[in-house]
Amino acid sequence: MRKIVVTEFLTLDGVMEDPGGAEKSAGGGWAFQFQRGPEGDRLKLDELMASDALLLGRVTYQGFAAAWPSMTGEFADKMNGMTKAVVSTTLAKAEWSNSILIREDIPGAIARLKHEQGHDILVAGSARLVQTLIAHDLVDEYRLMVYPVVLGMGKRLFADGKDRRALKLVEARPVGTQGVVTLVYHPTRG
Repeated sequence: MRKIVVTEFLTLDGVMEDPGGAEKSAGGGWAFQFQRGPEGDRLKLDELMASDALLLGRVTYQGFAAAWPSMTGEFADKMNGMTKAVVSTTLAKAEWSNSILIREDIPGAIARLKHEQGHDILVAGSARLVQTLIAHDLVDEYRLMVYPVVLGMGKRLFADGKDRRALKLVEARPVGTQGVVTLVYHPTRG
């Protein structure tokens, strides 16, 4: 069975919204104020190379689809070549190469993706989709790159008002020289 890996850039107060600033949100662009260094870059490349699919919400999908097809290099080649499953009830079609739409029975369709042969399925950004995955206990691993900034506003990885969930820390390491830390957690089940 494949793993669903939620991979996010986060602030210290848990905000995942608009790390690069492309969405033009009030607090956007916070991640690129800090250098994650060659080790951080290598972690992101290794993570991508160990996967064979992306699972994305509509907003993240549209942002990625607007940017990645024009890029080149090892990372871009992998992004453009792998399967992309986009969860959306409003998109009529998904035009980025190797993209499929999931429009109905979202938890069931994602559970079926997990049972297909293959490697990790990465979920980046996609705040609303991540909340659905958490609610249906579909996340197998959280890979968080935490940046030393507090925004005080924005979409959070773990939304207020949700049930308590225990996680097990399986890895923690600083990357770069500006206080960025990577954390890997597994959900504790039963």
